[in-house]
Amino acid sequence: MMAAKKTVVQSAVSPQTEIILNSIADGVFTVDSEWRITSFNRAAQSITGISASQALGRPCCEVFRANICESVCALKSTMETKKPVVNRPVLILRADGREVPISVSSALLKDESGKVIGGVETFRDLSVVESLRKEIDRRYSFKDIISKSPAMMRLFSILPEVARSESTVLIHGESGTGKELVSRAIHNLSPRASKPFVAINCGALPDTLLESELFGHVAGAFTDAKRTRFGRFAMAEGGTLFLDEIGDISPAMQVRLLRVLEERTYEPLGSSRTVKTDARIVAASNRDLSRLVDEGLFRKDLYYRINVVKLELPPLARRKEDIPLLAAHFIERLNRVRNKEVAGLSQEVLAVFMRHDWPGNIRELENAIEYAFILCRQGLIQPRCLPDYLQKDQACPAAHTGGLTLVDFERNTILCALDRNGWRRMATARELGIDKNTLRRKIKRLNIEPEKAG
Repeated sequence: MMAAKKTVVQSAVSPQTEIILNSIADGVFTVDSEWRITSFNRAAQSITGISASQALGRPCCEVFRANICESVCALKSTMETKKPVVNRPVLILRADGREVPISVSSALLKDESGKVIGGVETFRDLSVVESLRKEIDRRYSFKDIISKSPAMMRLFSILPEVARSESTVLIHGESGTGKELVSRAIHNLSPRASKPFVAINCGALPDTLLESELFGHVAGAFTDAKRTRFGRFAMAEGGTLFLDEIGDISPAMQVRLLRVLEERTYEPLGSSRTVKTDARIVAASNRDLSRLVDEGLFRKDLYYRINVVKLELPPLARRKEDIPLLAAHFIERLNRVRNKEVAGLSQEVLAVFMRHDWPGNIRELENAIEYAFILCRQGLIQPRCLPDYLQKDQACPAAHTGGLTLVDFERNTILCALDRNGWRRMATARELGIDKNTLRRKIKRLNIEPEKAG
């Protein structure tokens, strides 16, 4: 019976059509109205590990064992909605049991009169792409921190040693640069990794509440304190306590915190009982604590207690080469969360991103991409999908063009971009949205040299 079915299928595919299908690098198969495979090209055989003789006449779900077959089958969706599916990421199970990442596209199959007689699906093996992505992730990521800038790579190199020590760490960086991510990496790489990591934003709480949050309180310590409550130090026992924005705490709280760091003991609010602590302190601030010390706003002795190991996180404006990596990371994550198929950034959007100064740093970049996801369902993110303030960055400010020829303006634009990127040509080309060879030719043609900048 199977042989007869196969004969019918083979007679429906002409030798010329078979030659064409077998010349295509992507896998292609077609099904009839009962979801039985009517053609199966050579690339499909190679990707799935199943021969055409085994596939023809069988239901496609038995042959094309994908993780969407039972739930959101691309062909079924196309047959029901009459709309094609384009480049949907899928995992299939080969005949040898190995999982293979692919992208699938589906469309209706019609006869000469326009009647729907089945469907066609094409699929592309993404194994090489996935291997490349993993290699990039391995080279340019460190415990959820993504970067390839020289400053961050130096930080990556010393982080394991910092983590293994028991020293107090101070992380300095602007808001949105990833200070908590670095503190979590220190904890996860340390001998304390199996114990709790507890974080608190010191600048977000008034003194009385912050004191209770850090040290806990006993019942009756203040109004509404109806029961004893453990503080963050107790929660982080044996682990790591991350004190974010430590530069914002009051002088009185600075004194209490200094005692904990010096004596490793504290007293819960409303209690006379001394409690020992074994929590490692990692502090962070977006303010220059040494300047606050000079201004008399931060205790010098506390500063030296927390400034045993200091880590500097550069702002995104000084590591713009990370923008494509970070954008790809956020897009991949949002695609999973929102069930979308956004492919990436258009060249125009990348140019906008490379020109922008990012005062909100990585958090601002993430928010901008999340905003774009509201307006962009698939394909590349276009400038019209960006927040208004970034769309304005597309236009060149007329105030800076007065009295300049086009050549002068082009030269000044390239000079400024080179200067912003430390004369790194690859990063400059990305910011300007041009190829690095095009940038090289423009530099030569416009006689741009480092000593002539400014």
